[in-house]
Amino acid sequence: MGTEGWCLLLCLALSGAADPVPAAERQWRAVDVVLDCFLVEEGMHRGGFASDKTMVKALLVLKQVPVLDDGSLEGFSDFQVSTLVQDNPPVTFEASVSPVQIPHAEALLHADCSEKEVTCEISRYFLQARQEVAVETAAWFMANLQVSGGGPSVSILMKTLVDAENTALSYPVMNLPLGPQGTVLTTVEFQVSTQTPSLSLQRGSSASLHCGFSMAPGWDLARVEWRLQHKGSGQLVYSWTAGQGHARREGATLEPEQLLLAGDASLKLPSLTLKDEGAYICQVTTSLYQAQQIIQLHVQASPKVRLGLASEALPPTLICNIAGYYPPDVTVTWTREELGGAPVPVSDTSFSSLRQSPEGTYSISSSLTAEPGSAGATYTCQVAHISLDEPIVTSAWAAPPEQRTVAFGVLFGSSLFLLVLLYLGLQRWQATSSKICQDSEALWVDALLPPNKKKE
Repeated sequence: MGTEGWCLLLCLALSGAADPVPAAERQWRAVDVVLDCFLVEEGMHRGGFASDKTMVKALLVLKQVPVLDDGSLEGFSDFQVSTLVQDNPPVTFEASVSPVQIPHAEALLHADCSEKEVTCEISRYFLQARQEVAVETAAWFMANLQVSGGGPSVSILMKTLVDAENTALSYPVMNLPLGPQGTVLTTVEFQVSTQTPSLSLQRGSSASLHCGFSMAPGWDLARVEWRLQHKGSGQLVYSWTAGQGHARREGATLEPEQLLLAGDASLKLPSLTLKDEGAYICQVTTSLYQAQQIIQLHVQASPKVRLGLASEALPPTLICNIAGYYPPDVTVTWTREELGGAPVPVSDTSFSSLRQSPEGTYSISSSLTAEPGSAGATYTCQVAHISLDEPIVTSAWAAPPEQRTVAFGVLFGSSLFLLVLLYLGLQRWQATSSKICQDSEALWVDALLPPNKKKE
């Protein structure tokens, strides 16, 4: 019996738990977490990178992992080697987790019951050449675990010691030492994890890229490095070495206290721009080991939509402008609705070329020739984008030709009436001004005449 049997027992236990224990009253319980895996038989695994080689079925048993019990684990049994199938059994790794904290254990344990999958790949891990370790007495393995649906990701480094006196079997291809029960006995020495392997955030917001780690006693933290990979190019974002942090991206921060006390190497980025998008690599290095996690950061910008009349000619042309959005994929749909009728999709539309601003956002326009009919019609432009919770909807009324003609006639008549009033007012003002000027001239002439010549 592999993981299917344990998952079945666990799911039955969960379904039978009628009265879950409140979160405040839950108790820690140590259980075996059993995961179906694949073992990479050939190639190297250095610093968390796996080779694409031949894989065989394997089983990873994380022994006695502490999880919070909500009352559903009462009948859950621990792993037994005797329950494995006898014909072509998987390579089984039993890993003691006591030296290192295993994060997200509940997500790993309940994955199948939550209709999710755990991808597990185990491969050999080779120490860096500069490390002087008696490699002939030990073997190292890296297990990369990923919960589907955007769940947590954990990289676990395991070590096994070769005991020539107690080893009765060995795995033929990789010459692995097997314990008395035919399993590879290991102990977890180091782990690096993230609870958010993928993030989608709005431009201008702040991001917190989670990266945690835990290591066995005796090892020291040597370096933490964050790098950004995007469109084939890479750059250093933040580095921490020997107690000193250096930010290459403006505003990037990492809390040294949390780093040293809680194993939290999370990176904070304020005021996101489109240039911040990409794959962030959190690489943690100890005095002996190195592992990493990759967090995909997607930066989004929501579109601004404006619907207007592009042409006054008959028939009218409507244009829907969509501007300032990212990423470039956008869906635009048109509908036409007559008075008292139902909306009808409109397919006879055209699009402008896609335009990109210096900031990296995109703009596009969609237009159509309106056919309002005898009673007029409402045209609606609906825009859907990944950054929007709901599509943006904007509408415009297209009047029938008769109303447009009447409206034009009314507008022309009104304009003509105003012009006539303006002309008459101007004529009256000119007449008044002329009379005033004549009177003023007469008074001026009269003032210049001798007293005997003045008019009585």
